[in-house]
Amino acid sequence: MSETKRSGWRLTARGAATRRRIVAAAADLAAARGVGEISLDEVMAASGASKSQLYHYFANKDALLREAAALQAERVLGAHAPLLEALDSLSAMRRWRDAVLALNQRTGCPLGALVYQLPPSATRARATVEDAFEIWRGRIEAGLVRMRERGELAAEAAPGDIALAVLSAVQGGLLLSRSAKSDRPLELAFDMALAHVAWQARRPGATDGSKAVSSNRP
Repeated sequence: MSETKRSGWRLTARGAATRRRIVAAAADLAAARGVGEISLDEVMAASGASKSQLYHYFANKDALLREAAALQAERVLGAHAPLLEALDSLSAMRRWRDAVLALNQRTGCPLGALVYQLPPSATRARATVEDAFEIWRGRIEAGLVRMRERGELAAEAAPGDIALAVLSAVQGGLLLSRSAKSDRPLELAFDMALAHVAWQARRPGATDGSKAVSSNRP
C-alpha cells in the first residue's frame, strides 16, 4: 500500500503526515515493548490519532504492523548502511561489530525483535522483515566477495554461506542480549563469527589487507 493511496483514495499532505505519525508510533512501541504488548489504543495515544483516523488509514492491526515492520527495516538498514557498504575487510567488519554493540546498548535490534513477535496472521509484515534480512545478508556477502577477489579471503571460501552464518550469529546474539539485558551474548556471538571469517582469511594464500598470515589450523 502506498503512503498516498488506500482503496483508491489519495491522501492530502495532512493525511499523509497523520499516517506517518501513526506508523512511527506503532514502530516505536513495538521496538520498546514488543508487538504482542501493544494495543491500538496505545498507538492512538502515542500518535495523537483518533480511532476513526486509525481505521481510515489502516484496515486492521495487521495492516498497521506491516507498515511498522517496513519502517523498522528502513531504520535498521539505515543505521547499518554506512558500514555495510564498505564491509570488505576484516578491519571493516570489526568496526561494524563495534558499531552494532554500541547500537545495541542504545536501542537493541528492533528488526530482529519484531520478526519473532509478529502474530502468525501478519504474513505480509513478516515478509517485509525477511526481505530486509536478505538485503542485510546480501551486503555482507558482497563485501566478502570483494575480499575474495582481492585475495584476502581463501579462494575456496563461500561468501554466501559465511554471510548467512555471520548474520545468524549476530541476530541470535541480539535477541539473547535483549532477553538477558546484557551485551555479552551479542559480543560472544559476533566475535565467534568474525573469528571464522579471520580463519578463512588466514588460509594459505589469503591475506588480511597487504599482510599474509599463516594458520596452524589444518
